[in-house]
Amino acid sequence: MKYTVQIVGVGGQGVLLASMVLGNAAMNIGYKVAMSEVHGMAQRGGSVLSTLRFGDDVISPLEAAGSADLIMGFEPAETCRNLPLANRDSVILMNLDPVLPSMVAAGFEEYPDIEDLKKAVSDVNPNLFVIDATKIAIEAGKAVAANAVMIGAVAAIKGFPIPKDKLLEALIEQVPEKFRDLNVKAFEMGYNSL
Repeated sequence: MKYTVQIVGVGGQGVLLASMVLGNAAMNIGYKVAMSEVHGMAQRGGSVLSTLRFGDDVISPLEAAGSADLIMGFEPAETCRNLPLANRDSVILMNLDPVLPSMVAAGFEEYPDIEDLKKAVSDVNPNLFVIDATKIAIEAGKAVAANAVMIGAVAAIKGFPIPKDKLLEALIEQVPEKFRDLNVKAFEMGYNSL
């Protein structure tokens, strides 16, 4: 068994924390794990991509385009931009809350319509799950817990090879103690949202 997760978003969304949680959970149940990250301007809201591969015989963290089993899209436009990583059988989880690039925020450009972005994904892939992770995280207590919502949602996706309890356990290990209750609540709300 080999499983590849491509986690995409922008700096500050918790992409790297999510990849650590999934990777640690995979290791905790005995899989070999390989990770690779690309986060050039991550601290300034730039694109972030983390590739996580786990399974019985994983050597390289890199995966050929079109080979992802799952794309976790923390940001809708980034999800669309990274569609070439997926194939028709891949599962795509897309957070619907946009992070506006500086040119959009300044009024020089327009952000694409969310419905158009959803259609762009579903036109090429029938396995799209959408979630308003940021809104759910705010309901849980803080927007910053959107990554915990996304991890909870992944746990609910049929066929995902890491059990829910192992994902939650790895999440609790990764977050500071003062934020554990918030993250557990956000995780459960994400799980129950799909």
